[in-house]
Amino acid sequence: MLQFITHPSERFSIPEEVQMAIEGGCRWIQLRMKDTPVEEIRAVATEIIPLCQESEAFLVIDDHVELTAELKVHGVHLGKHDMAPREAREILGPGAIIGVTANTLEDMTRTLGEDVDYIGLGPFRYTTTKANLSPVLGYEGYQKLVIEARAKGVELPIVAIGGITIEDLPGLMATGVNGVAMSGAIINADDPVDYTRRVIERLEEHRK
Repeated sequence: MLQFITHPSERFSIPEEVQMAIEGGCRWIQLRMKDTPVEEIRAVATEIIPLCQESEAFLVIDDHVELTAELKVHGVHLGKHDMAPREAREILGPGAIIGVTANTLEDMTRTLGEDVDYIGLGPFRYTTTKANLSPVLGYEGYQKLVIEARAKGVELPIVAIGGITIEDLPGLMATGVNGVAMSGAIINADDPVDYTRRVIERLEEHRK
């Protein structure tokens, strides 16, 4: 599974980024616009919702639970300092996707008492898209945390995030994660559509 996370770029608008990721075959988009007024996020979301609908791509919005409910998109991704997942579930209802950010085993086991759908575990390496970066995990960190979390009964899909490139995929998928989230590697590629396509091909090869 590939999740594309939007990020401001000098080359492309966010709707252009989303269009290219979709053209490359990605069917999971996270709209992430940190430190941006909600009105701006709403305007961009309104542009990309039709793109996701046409391609049957999932769309989750980072942080903004109320906006997610208002626009009736598929779900929300919650950081460690955002609204509690339980409160978000009450607002969004049983059919919404709720993802949460994790960096430690404690973060992951906390999901056992919450009605959430996936864990975004990271960061894999240093990334400029995060202001308050948690400790970098690397391959060994992922392998250790996946094993420990599964032993504790955490069965949720785990999505690796944070500075990931196509070259990292074989080693990352070998740690037991279920998917990856990418942003800069796709946006900054010479051909973002082709890069996305190749990422998905690599991920599908691992599943065989």
